[in-house]
Amino acid sequence: MDAEGLRSFLLGLPDVCETMQWGDNLVYWVADKAIGGKMFALVSLEPDHGAVLSFAAGPVRFPELLEIDGVFPAPYLARARWVAVERWDTLPAPEVKELLQAARDLVIQKLGARTRELLAKTTAEKRKLIAERKKLIAEQVELRVSKGKKR
Repeated sequence: MDAEGLRSFLLGLPDVCETMQWGDNLVYWVADKAIGGKMFALVSLEPDHGAVLSFAAGPVRFPELLEIDGVFPAPYLARARWVAVERWDTLPAPEVKELLQAARDLVIQKLGARTRELLAKTTAEKRKLIAERKKLIAEQVELRVSKGKKR
């Protein structure tokens, strides 16, 4: 498994979207963050970060996974029971896929009721709602910027 193979797998899961954040990290979300989505996995594209993959493990799997050589508490996210994987060959690809599906399912359970309701809508309805929400967010940012210039 590598970043591109993992990307194809994750984007094939229902209601998963991807953002590039914190420099060179691909962040995978259940539902778009504009409608209240939450991240469940992160892939580092730079090898010097110490981990190639981080994901939500949950309270049960977290201690189990930490017993595997090359798996450690994810920096900044360990309190939320996330683990980090040192190398692509640390875990077999089928196990990585299973763990990431479980991470997605775990995060879905933590989504707010409104966001879960939105996920039940058709793809076209979701796209429209996300576009409207992103437009509203952009307008709010624009308003804040313009107010800051007037001071």
